[in-house]
Amino acid sequence: MLRYIILLFFPFTLLSQIWTSEEIKVYETFDEMTPIFELGGDTIHVVNFWATWCGPCVKELPYFEELDGTMYKGRPVEVILVSLDLPRHLDTKVVDFLNKNKIGSEVVLLADGKPNNWIDRVDPSWSGAIPITILYDENDRAFYEREFHSIEELHEVISKLNSSD
Repeated sequence: MLRYIILLFFPFTLLSQIWTSEEIKVYETFDEMTPIFELGGDTIHVVNFWATWCGPCVKELPYFEELDGTMYKGRPVEVILVSLDLPRHLDTKVVDFLNKNKIGSEVVLLADGKPNNWIDRVDPSWSGAIPITILYDENDRAFYEREFHSIEELHEVISKLNSSD
């Protein structure tokens, strides 16, 4: 009997991402991270800046998880979550948060402690508050300094990005 129970639950453990600090790319400077904003192909890229200490950020993360791997008009959607947590909290807070919340999207940490040097490079209209989300493809780019309250809201802004298709 025990063997059957193990076999029933074992496959589900394979589906969950188990995070360690080694699996999270840490960018020491914003310049190191800029290639994230230049990814090409037919993919729709969704880049979300967040932190474990940001309540609105944490509330909206499940909607980004629902997006990851979905398709719009036959095009894949790739989600990249950019943590702005302090690097010293990578093991204790970030990794624990990712595992507890079963985050499967790509996660990177931006350790550049001089945001005034790079906020305008992300978007000139950005006040510096999080969460923010950038959507882009080979033709368009959209910036949202706001919290998303549903997956439907995310679908709506992605559809606007693709309105020229």
